[in-house]
Order: sequence, then structure tokens, then C-alpha cells
Amino acid sequence: MLRNLVKTVAATARSGVIVRASSTTAATEQPKKETIYKIDEQKVERLANFGRYAAECLPKFVQQVQFAGGDELELLIHPSGVIPVLSFLKGNHSAQFTNLIFICGVDVPTRQNRFEVVYALLSTRFNARIRVRTYTDEIAPLESANSVFQGADWFEREIYDMYGVWFNNHPDLRRILTDYGFEGHPFRKDFPLSGYNEVRYDPELKRIVYEPTELAQEFRKFDLDTPWETFPAFREASITSGYKKVELKSETPVEKKA
Repeated sequence: MLRNLVKTVAATARSGVIVRASSTTAATEQPKKETIYKIDEQKVERLANFGRYAAECLPKFVQQVQFAGGDELELLIHPSGVIPVLSFLKGNHSAQFTNLIFICGVDVPTRQNRFEVVYALLSTRFNARIRVRTYTDEIAPLESANSVFQGADWFEREIYDMYGVWFNNHPDLRRILTDYGFEGHPFRKDFPLSGYNEVRYDPELKRIVYEPTELAQEFRKFDLDTPWETFPAFREASITSGYKKVELKSETPVEKKA
């Protein structure tokens, strides 16, 4: 009886190996799919129609609708339209962009309004993404998006810390990444790479001390070209350069009847 059981187990194992081998061979014979990302033109057209719809609903704030990277919809808005535009995108039934992905800042010192603030939103209802971009300078504040998206709290604190952009009506606008009493804003292009102060532990005082930055190596030559200096063409580029602009209905030329 034991011999019969061993023979049955061995036969089953051999048949399993044969089945697995045949399935592996069949899997390798299947043609491979292309790994190149293809832009869905129907999706692009739907996003373009929504961009036109948003521009028609908010003509006072939406200044331009454009695509970045082929199928990434962006709305360029006036700084005063942060709350109305975000509220529209979150609450409108045709949009439902209820998730705030991130808020980030961009610094281009050669522009009149050197700072950009970019809001990235996600609609799980329609599986779509959108970016809202606005602009400001060192003085003019922006309205805090915390009243629309409570997750904007720390993002705006980070932008204030790194770039110095002020957000009105923020519940707790203070630095979040740098230390207390830090001078300057590190992500600004005119901020020195070595900073203004250095931090060290003083064994005599038995505490952390802050001192002005001192480069002790007298004969060392610093020849470090930053990307900001290496690519001068980008410094003169406008906020709309390199993007595919969506023609709005009000901008389409009207044919004259004979």
C-alpha cells in the first residue's frame, strides 16, 4: 500500500512539472506589449472641453488653459482667484477634484512676478488630474487654500519657509523645515549655497551655537556652476512657454460672411 502511495505522489509531481513547463512556454510565446507611453487623444479632448468649460464659468480668474507633457491639463489663473477656482474644481458636479495632491513653489527671478504657486488636484470620480498655477512676488500675498482643502496647511507653510510667499488667513503660518530664527528662504535662486549661518555644538557651553558662515580653506577655488547659470534660456522664458495652449471659444476667429 505504501508503494502505491509513493508511485501516485511521484506521478502527480511529474505531471505538475509538465503542466508548469508547458504553461511557462506558452507565457513566453506571447507577444510583448509596447512600453512607450501613448497619449489618449480622446482623454485629451475631454480635458480640453472641461478646460474651456472652466474658463467660461470663471472668465474673471482663468487667464489661460494649456497642456503640459501632452495630456496634463493646467489652468493659469489670476492671484485673486485661488479660492474661487479651487472651490469650483472641488464642488462642481462635472469636476469633483476633491483630493489635493500637493502645492509647490517655483522661483524665476527674471520675471516681474518671480514666484509661481502650483496646486495639483485629483478627481477620483472621473480619474483625472489638473494643475492650477498662479503667480506672485516678494510682497503680494496669496489667499490660503486651507478653507477649501485642509491638507493645504503644511504645504503652504513649506512654501512660506522655502520661498517667502505669504498666505493670508492661514491658521498657523510659520516655518516648518528650517530652524527657529533662520534668516532667508533657501529655495530662492539668490540664496547662497553656503547659507548665512553655520551650526555647531560647543563643548564648553554644552549647547548648539549659531555663527556666521566662515570658509576656513583660504586658497580653495569654488567654481560651481548651478543649473540656473548653465541654462540661461530658461531664465527668460515666460510662464506659458513650452506648453500647448487650448483655444477658448471667445478666442476663435469669426469668419466674415460675404
